Amino acid sequence: MDLCRTIGPALETHADRIMEVIGAARKIMRSNGNMNQWTGGYPTRETILSDISNGNGYVVEDNGLIVGYFACVPSPEPTYARIFEGQWLNDTLPYHVVHRIASLPDAHGVFSSIMDWCFRKDPNIRIDTHRDNRIMQHVILKTGFSYCGIIYLESGDERLAYQKII
Repeated sequence: MDLCRTIGPALETHADRIMEVIGAARKIMRSNGNMNQWTGGYPTRETILSDISNGNGYVVEDNGLIVGYFACVPSPEPTYARIFEGQWLNDTLPYHVVHRIASLPDAHGVFSSIMDWCFRKDPNIRIDTHRDNRIMQHVILKTGFSYCGIIYLESGDERLAYQKII
């Protein structure tokens, strides 16, 4: 069967399935040695519902089945105001930030599909990930992002920050 992949706005009725996808993504993280990202129940159902109500939550569907989730949020991102041990490629243009990327383990190419979609929305994308998330670091760099430095979340947790402008 040919794969029909679509990306569209997440709906509140998708929340249960999105949480299943997030749970599967968390298992992938743990099995790859990333024990410190997405802890304490994050991202919570409330976080996902907030993404949805703000119009920033999106689902990735393969043949009508939700296999991925992400948030694409317009700038400014408060935690990106200061970057350490580096600098943004451009710090004056508006941008979008991609957060909370999650997919099922057997859904391949989801990150690439998400980025293609995001770059159709905005030519300037920023993203960050945990130092232990080697898989995400790999796909971010493979997609042509540049490592820019370190940002700190509101919690004080460190994240590696990347940007790509097309």
